[in-house]
Amino acid sequence: MTSENEGVVCPLVHGTLLHRAGRAAILLDRDGVLIEDTGYPDDPEQIIVLPRVPEALRALQSEGFRLVVVTNQSGVARGKFTLERLDEIHDRLRSLLLAQGVELDALYYCPHHAGGSVAAFTADCDHRKPQPGMLRTAALELGLDLDASWMIGDKESDVRAGHAAGCRSGRIGAGETAAEVQAADLPEAVAAIVNRTRDTR
Repeated sequence: MTSENEGVVCPLVHGTLLHRAGRAAILLDRDGVLIEDTGYPDDPEQIIVLPRVPEALRALQSEGFRLVVVTNQSGVARGKFTLERLDEIHDRLRSLLLAQGVELDALYYCPHHAGGSVAAFTADCDHRKPQPGMLRTAALELGLDLDASWMIGDKESDVRAGHAAGCRSGRIGAGETAAEVQAADLPEAVAAIVNRTRDTR
């Protein structure tokens, strides 16, 4: 597996990394967790933050967690949209969250896929979940303690990535899972994680 292909170094970062105090983080998938999952959104206007997500993120920040998005974006490799368009989409996501008082510490993404149609992004990349590379890079660059952190996603590949990186994991949605927490949506998952964290203090 590779994390570099045709000069494209993975994972890619949108925006600026915030080096704030605290080593525990919530690592968040994007689609189906923060925003509506519409497949391969290619228009910033398609980005709709799910209900009560900003409140849940603010609750995590008040508990001392840092907020890091780690998202597979194989739409780039599949030719669904360009990196430039994806930047516009992530600009929109950050803007919507910031308007609700939430500033992300970082947003990482992997544009690769082994079955892609765009040669520069067609690769079996070790930063594409369920591989833990993207999470480990975030931890290294932001000074995170993965043992004290959680990965939250809506697919079992997110759960597996979290466990492989040394995190506990939360799974959004129904179905069999190896996650420590399973919930209907992000706010419910956050409530469970906050309760668990308080119980161990």
